[in-house]
Amino acid sequence: MAPIDITLRVVNAIGEVAAAGWDACANPVPESGAKADYNPFISHDFLSALELSGAVRNRTGWQPMHLVAEAPGGNLVGAVPCYAKSHSLGEYVFDHGWADAYERAGGNYYPKLQVAVPFTPASGRRLLARPGPLSDVVRAALADGLAEVCRRSQASSVHVTFPTESEWRLLGEHGYLQRTHRQFHWENAGYGSFDEFLASLASRKRKAIRRERDGALTNGITIHQLTGADLEPA
Repeated sequence: MAPIDITLRVVNAIGEVAAAGWDACANPVPESGAKADYNPFISHDFLSALELSGAVRNRTGWQPMHLVAEAPGGNLVGAVPCYAKSHSLGEYVFDHGWADAYERAGGNYYPKLQVAVPFTPASGRRLLARPGPLSDVVRAALADGLAEVCRRSQASSVHVTFPTESEWRLLGEHGYLQRTHRQFHWENAGYGSFDEFLASLASRKRKAIRRERDGALTNGITIHQLTGADLEPA
């Protein structure tokens, strides 16, 4: 394959990237007959909503620093959802001990670069490459590019959380320290109601869950369930 120049650059708002180009890398349309593997959390719409709502911005400690890869002519061939973080909240990976040790050793742990979907501990692709013969080259360029962005921005480190296993292996090949984590998932084993779920538990666990739920309600918390047409823009 003939070599191709790939240009990497950082954008400070996902609105600077065309939605069609981003989604062609994040959620490409499958070939005819292939099963769709759509991930809403890495879509342009979802990440844009986080920024437009103000939940993700510099004042909340989530400064967007998305890395994009472009082929000659400006055609987007890769992207990474990346943020400069001034704290470790909203990531669901608890590295406060690392931060304390880093600072006791005389360094500044923050800012750090976080490749993730904010507030969303769902595994999924992070090195988003447009499908095609160059996809592996693009992913490798993105992995190396993140390290260079980290160096140039004088961040302490770059973290890629909840990636796919293949990305985890690729990052390891490019010098990233690999780690594993543990998640606990609840699955509905045919329960028709919450009470049916509680009935399957030991008495001690049932009482603990009911006590926690009652305690939450005493703080004046109310829950409103909205679906369909009830979900207005506001």
